[in-house]
Amino acid sequence: MLLSENIRMAIASLFGNRLRTFLSLLGIMIGVASVVTILNLGQSASESISASFESGGLDTVSIMPRGSARETMVFSEEFSYRLMDEVDGIKEVLPMVSSGANVRNGQEIVESVIVQGVTSGFFPSSSLSLSSGSFFTAVDNINRRQVIVLGSELADELFPSGEAVGHYVSVFRNQAKSFLVVGVLEERDATMGTSYNDSAFMPYNTYVQRFRRTSQVGTYIVKVEEGADSIAVAEDIEEYLNEIVGSDYFRLFSPATIKEMADSVTGVFSSFLAAIAAISLLVGGSGIMNIMLVSVVESTGEIGIRKALGAAPKAIRSQFLVESVTLSVTGGIIGIILGSLMSSAAVHIAGWELHISSAAILISLIFSLAIGVFFGWYPAAKAAKLEPMEALARD
Repeated sequence: MLLSENIRMAIASLFGNRLRTFLSLLGIMIGVASVVTILNLGQSASESISASFESGGLDTVSIMPRGSARETMVFSEEFSYRLMDEVDGIKEVLPMVSSGANVRNGQEIVESVIVQGVTSGFFPSSSLSLSSGSFFTAVDNINRRQVIVLGSELADELFPSGEAVGHYVSVFRNQAKSFLVVGVLEERDATMGTSYNDSAFMPYNTYVQRFRRTSQVGTYIVKVEEGADSIAVAEDIEEYLNEIVGSDYFRLFSPATIKEMADSVTGVFSSFLAAIAAISLLVGGSGIMNIMLVSVVESTGEIGIRKALGAAPKAIRSQFLVESVTLSVTGGIIGIILGSLMSSAAVHIAGWELHISSAAILISLIFSLAIGVFFGWYPAAKAAKLEPMEALARD
Protein backbone atom coordinates (compact mmCIF):
# COMPACT_ATOMS: atom_id res chain seq x y z
CA MET A 1 0.00 0.00 0.00
CA LEU A 2 2.87 2.34 0.94
CA LEU A 3 4.66 1.62 -2.36
CA SER A 4 1.60 2.43 -4.47
CA GLU A 5 1.09 5.65 -2.51
CA ASN A 6 4.74 6.62 -3.05
CA ILE A 7 4.40 5.95 -6.79
CA ARG A 8 1.25 8.07 -6.93
CA MET A 9 3.01 10.91 -5.12
CA ALA A 10 6.04 10.58 -7.41
CA ILE A 11 3.88 10.84 -10.54
CA ALA A 12 2.04 13.84 -9.09
CA SER A 13 5.40 15.47 -8.39
CA LEU A 14 6.57 14.84 -11.97
CA PHE A 15 3.48 16.44 -13.46
CA GLY A 16 3.53 19.25 -10.92
CA ASN A 17 6.49 20.91 -12.60
CA ARG A 18 6.63 19.69 -16.18
CA LEU A 19 9.53 21.88 -17.38
CA ARG A 20 11.78 20.88 -14.50
CA THR A 21 10.85 17.24 -15.00
CA PHE A 22 11.61 17.42 -18.72
CA LEU A 23 15.02 18.98 -18.11
CA SER A 24 15.77 16.30 -15.52
CA LEU A 25 14.75 13.54 -17.92
CA LEU A 26 16.73 14.96 -20.84
CA GLY A 27 20.08 13.46 -19.88
CA ILE A 28 18.63 9.99 -19.27
CA MET A 29 16.56 10.15 -22.47
CA ILE A 30 19.56 11.11 -24.62
CA GLY A 31 21.80 8.50 -23.02
CA VAL A 32 19.33 5.63 -23.33
CA ALA A 33 18.30 6.66 -26.85
CA SER A 34 21.96 6.70 -27.91
CA VAL A 35 22.70 3.29 -26.40
CA VAL A 36 19.57 1.71 -27.91
CA THR A 37 20.22 3.24 -31.33
CA ILE A 38 23.85 2.10 -31.45
CA LEU A 39 23.12 -1.44 -30.27
CA ASN A 40 20.12 -1.78 -32.62
CA LEU A 41 22.25 -0.58 -35.53
CA GLY A 42 24.99 -3.01 -34.55
CA GLN A 43 22.50 -5.87 -34.36
CA SER A 44 20.91 -4.92 -37.68
CA ALA A 45 24.31 -4.59 -39.38
CA SER A 46 25.40 -7.96 -38.00
CA GLU A 47 22.19 -9.65 -39.17
CA SER A 48 22.51 -8.02 -42.59
CA ILE A 49 26.09 -9.27 -42.92
CA SER A 50 25.04 -12.73 -41.76
CA ALA A 51 22.21 -12.85 -44.31
CA SER A 52 24.63 -11.88 -47.07
CA PHE A 53 27.06 -14.62 -46.09
CA GLU A 54 24.33 -17.21 -45.60
CA SER A 55 22.95 -16.56 -49.07
CA GLY A 56 26.39 -17.42 -50.40
CA GLY A 57 26.57 -20.57 -48.31
CA LEU A 58 28.23 -20.66 -44.89
CA ASP A 59 28.92 -24.35 -45.46
CA THR A 60 31.15 -23.76 -48.47
CA VAL A 61 34.85 -23.06 -48.93
CA SER A 62 36.25 -21.72 -52.21
CA ILE A 63 39.73 -22.58 -53.46
CA MET A 64 41.11 -20.30 -56.16
CA PRO A 65 44.37 -21.53 -57.75
CA ARG A 66 46.96 -19.03 -58.91
CA GLY A 67 48.40 -19.56 -62.35
CA SER A 68 51.76 -21.32 -62.72
CA ALA A 69 53.11 -24.45 -64.40
CA ARG A 70 53.36 -26.21 -61.05
CA GLU A 71 49.80 -25.36 -60.22
CA THR A 72 48.45 -26.66 -63.55
CA MET A 73 49.77 -30.08 -62.68
CA VAL A 74 48.05 -30.09 -59.28
CA PHE A 75 44.79 -28.25 -59.74
CA SER A 76 43.09 -30.46 -62.29
CA GLU A 77 39.61 -31.98 -62.16
CA GLU A 78 41.05 -35.06 -60.41
CA PHE A 79 42.19 -32.86 -57.53
CA SER A 80 38.57 -32.78 -56.32
CA TYR A 81 38.72 -36.49 -55.45
CA ARG A 82 42.14 -36.22 -53.85
CA LEU A 83 40.98 -33.42 -51.59
CA MET A 84 37.97 -35.40 -50.38
CA ASP A 85 40.24 -38.31 -49.51
CA GLU A 86 42.76 -36.17 -47.63
CA VAL A 87 40.52 -33.80 -45.65
CA ASP A 88 37.68 -34.87 -43.36
CA GLY A 89 34.30 -33.12 -43.27
CA ILE A 90 33.96 -32.56 -47.02
CA LYS A 91 30.70 -33.58 -48.67
CA GLU A 92 31.67 -32.77 -52.26
CA VAL A 93 34.10 -30.68 -54.28
CA LEU A 94 32.72 -28.88 -57.32
CA PRO A 95 35.17 -27.68 -60.00
CA MET A 96 34.32 -24.45 -61.81
CA VAL A 97 35.83 -22.55 -64.74
CA SER A 98 34.87 -19.19 -66.17
CA SER A 99 35.78 -16.60 -68.78
CA GLY A 100 34.33 -13.64 -70.59
CA ALA A 101 32.36 -14.11 -73.81
CA ASN A 102 29.77 -12.42 -75.97
CA VAL A 103 26.24 -13.80 -76.04
CA ARG A 104 23.82 -13.10 -78.87
CA ASN A 105 20.19 -13.74 -79.72
CA GLY A 106 19.43 -12.50 -83.23
CA GLN A 107 20.08 -8.78 -83.21
CA GLU A 108 20.41 -8.62 -79.46
CA ILE A 109 24.00 -8.98 -78.22
CA VAL A 110 25.52 -8.66 -74.75
CA GLU A 111 29.28 -8.31 -74.57
CA SER A 112 31.74 -9.46 -71.87
CA VAL A 113 29.34 -11.84 -70.17
CA ILE A 114 30.88 -14.04 -67.47
CA VAL A 115 30.27 -17.59 -68.70
CA GLN A 116 30.84 -20.27 -66.09
CA GLY A 117 31.31 -23.99 -66.55
CA VAL A 118 29.85 -25.76 -63.53
CA THR A 119 28.52 -29.15 -62.52
CA SER A 120 24.85 -29.63 -61.72
CA GLY A 121 25.65 -29.59 -57.98
CA PHE A 122 26.72 -25.95 -58.21
CA PHE A 123 23.16 -24.61 -58.20
CA PRO A 124 21.92 -26.13 -54.93
CA SER A 125 25.27 -25.44 -53.23
CA SER A 126 24.91 -21.75 -54.13
CA SER A 127 21.22 -21.68 -53.11
CA LEU A 128 20.18 -20.57 -56.59
CA SER A 129 16.59 -20.88 -57.77
CA LEU A 130 14.83 -20.54 -61.11
CA SER A 131 12.21 -18.16 -62.42
CA SER A 132 11.55 -20.46 -65.39
CA GLY A 133 12.80 -23.68 -66.95
CA SER A 134 15.17 -26.06 -65.17
CA PHE A 135 18.82 -26.53 -64.29
CA PHE A 136 20.92 -28.75 -66.49
CA THR A 137 21.56 -32.25 -65.11
CA ALA A 138 24.52 -34.53 -64.44
CA VAL A 139 23.59 -36.39 -67.65
CA ASP A 140 23.87 -33.10 -69.59
CA ASN A 141 27.33 -32.68 -68.12
CA ILE A 142 28.45 -36.23 -68.92
CA ASN A 143 27.19 -35.98 -72.50
CA ARG A 144 28.65 -32.47 -72.96
CA ARG A 145 25.33 -31.09 -74.14
CA GLN A 146 25.28 -27.51 -75.31
CA VAL A 147 22.69 -26.20 -72.88
CA ILE A 148 22.85 -23.01 -70.83
CA VAL A 149 21.20 -21.29 -67.85
CA LEU A 150 20.96 -17.50 -67.99
CA GLY A 151 20.94 -14.93 -65.20
CA SER A 152 17.76 -12.84 -64.94
CA GLU A 153 19.24 -9.58 -66.28
CA LEU A 154 21.05 -11.35 -69.12
CA ALA A 155 17.85 -13.13 -70.15
CA ASP A 156 15.94 -9.82 -70.16
CA GLU A 157 18.57 -8.19 -72.37
CA LEU A 158 18.71 -11.07 -74.85
CA PHE A 159 14.95 -11.70 -74.89
CA PRO A 160 13.36 -8.31 -74.16
CA SER A 161 9.95 -9.31 -75.50
CA GLY A 162 9.66 -13.03 -74.90
CA GLU A 163 10.48 -16.18 -72.98
CA ALA A 164 14.12 -17.29 -73.11
CA VAL A 165 13.63 -20.98 -72.21
CA GLY A 166 13.49 -23.23 -75.26
CA HIS A 167 15.33 -20.80 -77.53
CA TYR A 168 18.93 -20.81 -78.68
CA VAL A 169 21.65 -18.26 -78.06
CA SER A 170 25.10 -17.97 -79.61
CA VAL A 171 28.02 -17.86 -77.23
CA PHE A 172 31.34 -16.94 -78.79
CA ARG A 173 34.91 -16.07 -78.04
CA ASN A 174 36.73 -16.82 -81.32
CA GLN A 175 33.82 -18.61 -82.95
CA ALA A 176 30.13 -18.85 -82.15
CA LYS A 177 28.55 -21.94 -80.65
CA SER A 178 24.84 -22.47 -80.28
CA PHE A 179 23.37 -23.27 -76.85
CA LEU A 180 19.80 -24.16 -75.87
CA VAL A 181 18.47 -22.07 -72.98
CA VAL A 182 17.04 -24.52 -70.43
CA GLY A 183 16.57 -22.20 -67.47
CA VAL A 184 16.56 -18.62 -66.22
CA LEU A 185 17.63 -17.78 -62.66
CA GLU A 186 15.52 -15.76 -60.29
CA GLU A 187 16.85 -12.27 -59.65
CA ARG A 188 19.24 -12.23 -56.74
CA ASP A 189 21.43 -9.64 -55.04
CA ALA A 190 25.16 -9.94 -55.50
CA THR A 191 26.81 -12.15 -52.88
CA MET A 192 30.29 -11.15 -51.72
CA GLY A 193 30.92 -9.35 -55.00
CA THR A 194 29.61 -12.24 -57.15
CA SER A 195 26.74 -11.31 -59.47
CA TYR A 196 24.52 -14.07 -60.82
CA ASN A 197 22.01 -11.88 -62.64
CA ASP A 198 24.28 -11.03 -65.57
CA SER A 199 26.11 -14.38 -65.81
CA ALA A 200 25.56 -17.55 -67.85
CA PHE A 201 26.16 -21.16 -66.80
CA MET A 202 26.90 -24.22 -68.95
CA PRO A 203 27.85 -27.81 -68.02
CA TYR A 204 31.47 -28.14 -66.90
CA ASN A 205 32.41 -30.82 -69.44
CA THR A 206 30.79 -28.83 -72.24
CA TYR A 207 32.86 -25.81 -71.29
CA VAL A 208 36.27 -27.55 -71.06
CA GLN A 209 35.80 -29.79 -74.11
CA ARG A 210 33.62 -27.83 -76.52
CA PHE A 211 33.67 -24.19 -75.56
CA ARG A 212 37.17 -23.46 -74.28
CA ARG A 213 39.58 -26.35 -73.92
CA THR A 214 41.49 -26.25 -70.64
CA SER A 215 42.87 -28.73 -68.15
CA GLN A 216 43.11 -26.26 -65.28
CA VAL A 217 40.23 -25.65 -62.88
CA GLY A 218 39.56 -22.00 -62.09
CA THR A 219 37.83 -22.47 -58.73
CA TYR A 220 36.85 -25.37 -56.49
CA ILE A 221 33.71 -24.99 -54.40
CA VAL A 222 34.01 -27.26 -51.39
CA LYS A 223 30.71 -28.25 -49.80
CA VAL A 224 31.10 -29.04 -46.10
CA GLU A 225 29.24 -31.98 -44.55
CA GLU A 226 26.22 -31.16 -42.41
CA GLY A 227 27.27 -30.75 -38.80
CA ALA A 228 30.93 -30.18 -39.63
CA ASP A 229 32.68 -26.95 -38.65
CA SER A 230 33.24 -24.95 -41.85
CA ILE A 231 36.02 -22.90 -40.28
CA ALA A 232 37.88 -26.00 -39.10
CA VAL A 233 37.49 -27.65 -42.52
CA ALA A 234 38.84 -24.49 -44.20
CA GLU A 235 41.86 -24.55 -41.89
CA ASP A 236 42.51 -28.23 -42.69
CA ILE A 237 42.26 -27.53 -46.43
CA GLU A 238 44.69 -24.63 -46.12
CA GLU A 239 47.15 -26.77 -44.17
CA TYR A 240 46.94 -29.55 -46.78
CA LEU A 241 47.43 -27.14 -49.70
CA ASN A 242 50.39 -25.49 -47.97
CA GLU A 243 52.03 -28.89 -47.79
CA ILE A 244 51.53 -29.85 -51.45
CA VAL A 245 51.85 -26.51 -53.31
CA GLY A 246 52.72 -23.76 -50.82
CA SER A 247 50.74 -20.68 -49.81
CA ASP A 248 51.74 -18.68 -52.90
CA TYR A 249 49.84 -20.94 -55.29
CA PHE A 250 46.27 -20.60 -54.06
CA ARG A 251 43.76 -18.36 -52.33
CA LEU A 252 41.15 -19.64 -49.91
CA PHE A 253 37.81 -18.04 -49.20
CA SER A 254 35.52 -19.19 -46.40
CA PRO A 255 32.28 -17.22 -45.82
CA ALA A 256 32.02 -18.69 -42.31
CA THR A 257 35.48 -17.37 -41.39
CA ILE A 258 34.78 -13.90 -42.78
CA LYS A 259 31.39 -13.83 -41.05
CA GLU A 260 32.98 -14.72 -37.72
CA MET A 261 35.48 -11.88 -38.11
CA ALA A 262 32.76 -9.44 -39.21
CA ASP A 263 30.55 -10.36 -36.25
CA SER A 264 33.47 -9.89 -33.87
CA VAL A 265 34.40 -6.48 -35.28
CA THR A 266 30.77 -5.32 -35.34
CA GLY A 267 30.20 -6.47 -31.76
CA VAL A 268 33.33 -4.79 -30.37
CA PHE A 269 32.65 -1.56 -32.28
CA SER A 270 29.01 -1.41 -31.13
CA SER A 271 29.97 -2.11 -27.51
CA PHE A 272 32.65 0.59 -27.62
CA LEU A 273 30.24 3.20 -29.00
CA ALA A 274 27.53 2.14 -26.55
CA ALA A 275 29.97 2.54 -23.65
CA ILE A 276 30.76 6.09 -24.80
CA ALA A 277 27.05 6.87 -25.16
CA ALA A 278 26.42 5.49 -21.67
CA ILE A 279 28.52 8.30 -20.20
CA SER A 280 25.61 10.63 -20.87
CA LEU A 281 23.56 8.44 -18.55
CA LEU A 282 25.88 9.43 -15.71
CA VAL A 283 25.41 13.06 -16.65
CA GLY A 284 21.67 12.49 -16.62
CA GLY A 285 22.00 10.83 -13.21
CA SER A 286 23.69 13.88 -11.74
CA GLY A 287 20.80 15.95 -13.07
CA ILE A 288 18.35 13.69 -11.26
CA MET A 289 20.32 14.06 -8.02
CA ASN A 290 20.20 17.84 -8.31
CA ILE A 291 16.47 17.88 -8.93
CA MET A 292 15.85 15.49 -6.04
CA LEU A 293 17.84 17.73 -3.68
CA VAL A 294 15.63 20.62 -4.80
CA SER A 295 12.57 18.42 -4.21
CA VAL A 296 13.75 17.65 -0.67
CA VAL A 297 14.18 21.34 0.06
CA GLU A 298 10.72 22.13 -1.32
CA SER A 299 9.18 19.33 0.75
CA THR A 300 10.92 20.22 4.03
CA GLY A 301 7.70 21.33 5.72
CA GLU A 302 5.86 18.21 4.57
CA ILE A 303 8.69 16.05 5.88
CA GLY A 304 8.54 17.81 9.26
CA ILE A 305 4.79 17.28 9.55
CA ARG A 306 5.03 13.59 8.58
CA LYS A 307 7.82 13.00 11.06
CA ALA A 308 5.91 14.82 13.79
CA LEU A 309 2.98 12.51 13.11
CA GLY A 310 5.24 9.46 13.55
CA ALA A 311 6.50 8.67 10.04
CA ALA A 312 9.60 6.49 10.20
CA PRO A 313 12.83 7.58 8.43
CA LYS A 314 12.47 4.52 6.22
CA ALA A 315 9.10 5.76 4.95
CA ILE A 316 10.53 9.21 4.16
CA ARG A 317 13.53 7.68 2.41
CA SER A 318 11.31 5.36 0.37
CA GLN A 319 9.15 8.27 -0.78
CA PHE A 320 12.03 10.17 -2.34
CA LEU A 321 13.80 7.05 -3.58
CA VAL A 322 10.64 5.95 -5.43
CA GLU A 323 10.34 9.44 -6.91
CA SER A 324 13.94 9.28 -8.14
CA VAL A 325 13.51 5.80 -9.64
CA THR A 326 10.21 6.81 -11.28
CA LEU A 327 11.90 9.83 -12.82
CA SER A 328 14.85 7.79 -14.09
CA VAL A 329 12.82 4.84 -15.43
CA THR A 330 10.39 7.21 -17.17
CA GLY A 331 13.34 8.82 -18.92
CA GLY A 332 14.65 5.37 -19.79
CA ILE A 333 11.37 4.25 -21.36
CA ILE A 334 11.10 7.44 -23.42
CA GLY A 335 14.74 6.98 -24.44
CA ILE A 336 14.06 3.40 -25.58
CA ILE A 337 11.16 4.59 -27.73
CA LEU A 338 13.23 7.41 -29.23
CA GLY A 339 16.19 5.06 -29.80
CA SER A 340 13.99 2.51 -31.56
CA LEU A 341 12.53 5.20 -33.82
CA MET A 342 15.98 6.60 -34.67
CA SER A 343 17.46 3.16 -35.38
CA SER A 344 14.43 2.32 -37.54
CA ALA A 345 15.02 5.43 -39.63
CA ALA A 346 18.76 4.74 -39.86
CA VAL A 347 18.42 1.12 -41.05
CA HIS A 348 15.79 2.23 -43.57
CA ILE A 349 18.31 4.68 -45.04
CA ALA A 350 21.04 2.01 -45.00
CA GLY A 351 18.73 -0.50 -46.68
CA TRP A 352 18.98 -3.07 -43.87
CA GLU A 353 16.28 -4.97 -42.06
CA LEU A 354 15.61 -3.65 -38.55
CA HIS A 355 16.53 -5.99 -35.71
CA ILE A 356 15.70 -4.70 -32.23
CA SER A 357 18.34 -5.67 -29.69
CA SER A 358 16.52 -7.10 -26.68
CA ALA A 359 19.80 -6.83 -24.77
CA ALA A 360 19.86 -3.07 -25.44
CA ILE A 361 16.35 -2.62 -24.04
CA LEU A 362 17.03 -4.78 -20.98
CA ILE A 363 20.37 -3.09 -20.26
CA SER A 364 18.82 0.37 -20.66
CA LEU A 365 15.99 -0.42 -18.24
CA ILE A 366 18.36 -1.93 -15.67
CA PHE A 367 20.76 0.99 -16.05
CA SER A 368 17.91 3.52 -15.68
CA LEU A 369 16.76 1.78 -12.52
CA ALA A 370 20.30 1.70 -11.15
CA ILE A 371 20.80 5.41 -11.97
CA GLY A 372 17.57 6.25 -10.10
CA VAL A 373 18.63 4.30 -7.02
CA PHE A 374 22.26 5.45 -7.04
CA PHE A 375 21.64 9.16 -7.58
CA GLY A 376 18.42 9.24 -5.55
CA TRP A 377 19.86 7.58 -2.47
CA TYR A 378 21.70 10.61 -1.10
CA PRO A 379 18.75 13.06 -1.40
CA ALA A 380 16.42 10.40 0.05
CA ALA A 381 18.80 9.69 2.95
CA LYS A 382 19.17 13.43 3.58
CA ALA A 383 15.40 13.79 3.76
CA ALA A 384 15.10 10.83 6.14
CA LYS A 385 17.63 12.35 8.56
CA LEU A 386 15.76 15.63 9.00
CA GLU A 387 14.49 16.19 12.52
CA PRO A 388 10.81 17.23 12.78
CA MET A 389 11.48 20.53 14.61
CA GLU A 390 14.35 21.44 12.27
CA ALA A 391 12.25 20.72 9.22
CA LEU A 392 9.28 22.74 10.49
CA ALA A 393 11.54 25.61 11.48
CA ARG A 394 13.10 25.71 7.95
CA ASP A 395 9.66 25.78 6.41
